[in-house]
Amino acid sequence: MNAAYPPPHLITLPKLGESSIGYISVVEGGSLLFRVERVFWTYYTPESILRGRHAHHRTEQVLVAVAGRIVVTAETPDGELHTFRLEDPNVGLYLPPSCWHTMQYSHTAVQLALASLPYNEQDYIRDYDEYHRIWRPDPAD
Repeated sequence: MNAAYPPPHLITLPKLGESSIGYISVVEGGSLLFRVERVFWTYYTPESILRGRHAHHRTEQVLVAVAGRIVVTAETPDGELHTFRLEDPNVGLYLPPSCWHTMQYSHTAVQLALASLPYNEQDYIRDYDEYHRIWRPDPAD
């Protein structure tokens, strides 16, 4: 794992309210490891589709299943696989740029993504072999 970034991990977001009136979760100020520069969401993804299949050079992200269930598999540069099940809207998954990740959604899933940088196609690593060349440590070192 690149020492500049923590490994992928779950973070609990504030959950304000009660069952009789509902809840709100908030991300503000310094509550994340980075400043949010881009927000996007994914929805109506068929359960048979595996999304993601990429890593980033620089972008950090937090993924939240605001509805439904999302199973995220993240591979760190050392080859370790981490599987996370997101189904609570006040729990996010931090993904550093060095993680190859895939997502599989339940039919009703809505994924909110908070990203540290604006969209830039050059930041994406979409080829798995290239990911290994860039992020895997050289065993000879």
